[in-house]
Amino acid sequence: MSPSTPSAVVTGASTGIGHACTTLLAEKGWHVFAGVRKDADGERLSAELGDSVTPVLIDVTKPETVESAAKQVREALAGHTLRGLVNNAGVAVAGPMLNIPIEEFEYQMNVNVTGVVRVTQAFGPLLGSDEDLAGEPGRIVMMSSVAGEMGAPFLGPYAASKHAVEGLSKSLRRELMVFGIDVIVLGPGAIATPIWEKAEDIDPEPYKTTAFYDGLLRIRDYMTKTGPEGFPPSKVADRVFRALSETNPRFRYAIVPQRLMNWSLPRILPEKMVNNIMAKRLGLLRR
Repeated sequence: MSPSTPSAVVTGASTGIGHACTTLLAEKGWHVFAGVRKDADGERLSAELGDSVTPVLIDVTKPETVESAAKQVREALAGHTLRGLVNNAGVAVAGPMLNIPIEEFEYQMNVNVTGVVRVTQAFGPLLGSDEDLAGEPGRIVMMSSVAGEMGAPFLGPYAASKHAVEGLSKSLRRELMVFGIDVIVLGPGAIATPIWEKAEDIDPEPYKTTAFYDGLLRIRDYMTKTGPEGFPPSKVADRVFRALSETNPRFRYAIVPQRLMNWSLPRILPEKMVNNIMAKRLGLLRR
């Protein structure tokens, strides 16, 4: 890899948005260190994209894999900075907040929040906080969600994790100004990726005796229908590339299908009205 070739680390690169980001960056002449959890996924990416991609094993819940990947990337960069870190890996846990097992909530936060911090701390020096490295400081792209600004019933764990990503990104951005490292947040809405396909796996049966059962059935049906109708992952990948390469990127981008109904109006209307609309759709209004 030539020192003049821009490079980026993308977590969760095996499918969905991460795969689309890896593919586009490689097509644009970047070298991508693609974070995957399985050797087979790395081999598949190498076969698809060739020498433009170096698979690295990263499970964001396992510090030893993150540290090993950072060491591998440092050796490959041979004294030069990393131009981009895309914190994309994530999961979505669903369930009513009063009843969801605390272990499931902890898993959600471990992947989507603590995992982001683990990866950022490991690769931060390569982005430019290690001032002995040659090259321009890099940028961090944080993959948030529309849920990071607006919560949704039964997606409390996921919304909480993305709210946390929004907050820590603001703090991190201000801290890293001392190194010239920028932090850009992307907040997609429905994207046609496997994370939405797994909506069918939401199991409402443990909550059958609660007041939330019918609402869980409705939101599962909604997510199952909406996910495949969302934007393609390539649309998010294009914004990731621009966030990493434009001279003056914005701090946050919302990438939301049917933007007026799903983003603009809910932020303009009184919150009480939005709450009532959601509750009515899901059968959650008090009788």
